[in-house]
Amino acid sequence: MTPPRPLPAPEHVRLTWAQPEDLIGHELRQAAEDGRDLEPARRAWLAAGGHPAPARAGASPVPAPPELRALASRLLDELAQLPSPLSTDEPDSWQAIRATRPTVAPAGPQSGAATPLQPEGGPGAHPRPAPAPGRSSPHLATRLEAAWVGRAVGCLLGKPVEKLPLHAIRTLARAAGNWPIRDWFTARGVPPEILAAHPWNRRSASTSLAENIDGMPEDDDLNYPLLGLLLLQRHGKGFTTADVARLWLDELPAGRTFTAERIAYRNLLLGLEPPATATHRNPFREWIGALIRADVHGWTNPGDPAAAAAQAYRDSALTHTRNGVYAALFVAAATATAATGHADVHTALRAALDVVPPRSRLAEAVRFALATAHELRHADFDLVVDRLHARYGHYHWVHSVPNTALITAALTHADGDFTHSVCRAVSGGWDTDSNGATAGALAGLIAGSPQGIPDRWSAPLKNRLATTVPGFDGIGFDALAHLTAQEAARS
Repeated sequence: MTPPRPLPAPEHVRLTWAQPEDLIGHELRQAAEDGRDLEPARRAWLAAGGHPAPARAGASPVPAPPELRALASRLLDELAQLPSPLSTDEPDSWQAIRATRPTVAPAGPQSGAATPLQPEGGPGAHPRPAPAPGRSSPHLATRLEAAWVGRAVGCLLGKPVEKLPLHAIRTLARAAGNWPIRDWFTARGVPPEILAAHPWNRRSASTSLAENIDGMPEDDDLNYPLLGLLLLQRHGKGFTTADVARLWLDELPAGRTFTAERIAYRNLLLGLEPPATATHRNPFREWIGALIRADVHGWTNPGDPAAAAAQAYRDSALTHTRNGVYAALFVAAATATAATGHADVHTALRAALDVVPPRSRLAEAVRFALATAHELRHADFDLVVDRLHARYGHYHWVHSVPNTALITAALTHADGDFTHSVCRAVSGGWDTDSNGATAGALAGLIAGSPQGIPDRWSAPLKNRLATTVPGFDGIGFDALAHLTAQEAARS
């Protein structure tokens, strides 16, 4: 008699950035960063056989036993109830954030008296931003095209080395004769043993190396600005956080979300309302996701960093808190200032710092980045990066604090030059594609037109963007610029 064949082992669907047994390690890390007493929870978790959070990926290989998963869920809720001693310096509500920076002056040659930060009513408000200088400029669409192209270039440059540690990025670039970075990454001429030791990002290598770029492939760093544009087309500048949530449920596939965005999406499906969507079992609430959504709010408020920050707040409140929100405000305000065409990168970054709570960790990191980049402005950027990693390397590689500092340092050290800005941002590691995208968008605005971006960067994109955001697949950056300019002109 033939013995029966054993049943195949069940396959595990290890959804990344969502399993309680993986979230708890990130929440313990977040608690350490914001000064909460994590030790009782940490001891309970380790004593039960719990593991640390995955270092680079979003999920551990196998599911936790039911009792361990239940413990993780309970500890997540208990940790969320612990007060942070930083809450006074790092407020959550719009009113409290505004109180730390009561006024922000509009940017550009037409700016006058400082204007109050808007909106008064918090995440659900429908503000009416005052008209801002530069909103109807005939050259705005040209600058916005450069910003869209710059965002795509920087993102694409960083894609093949996303998730790689700093030493691996340096090793790969040096092996190709491309260090300091000045061109696309390539596998050509790189010894096989180096490629084996430091493999490219598996999802991106086939579309983001010099030898295979053919248009701009899909990426969340471009999807979110497209969704932001769609949001403004449907709801105008008075959109609410609830409008953002409904748009995502209608138009954003859940599989295209990551970290805090995936948690917020799950929370919406659980029936939670903003701002609870940003806080319920969401250890990624201070990571970089809101920052990568902020450009469109600056693009559509040229010369008015206060209005740009207000829009960015209502967007980011769906998914983020504190430093995760402040990073979005920072980028939106810098972008709004640069979008006038009358501000250099240093003016834009100073204006951006004015919308961030001054005693927050993000503000401290930005100030450190500015000072370090200025002090070492005649030295190799590697020295700046090494100082940033020494000071902020304890943060997760997707956290907003180190990444915002790196973007700031790259733009400052490069003096706003496009190639130097994107290459420095990517060369510093951490979230390489997001940092390259944000630096590229701001440097594109400073360049002023697509012609200000070297052809070796723009030509491989073929004025074509792939996306799953409805109505935009295959669109050109010139068309996106005109649509964005239309929203900037709307009151």
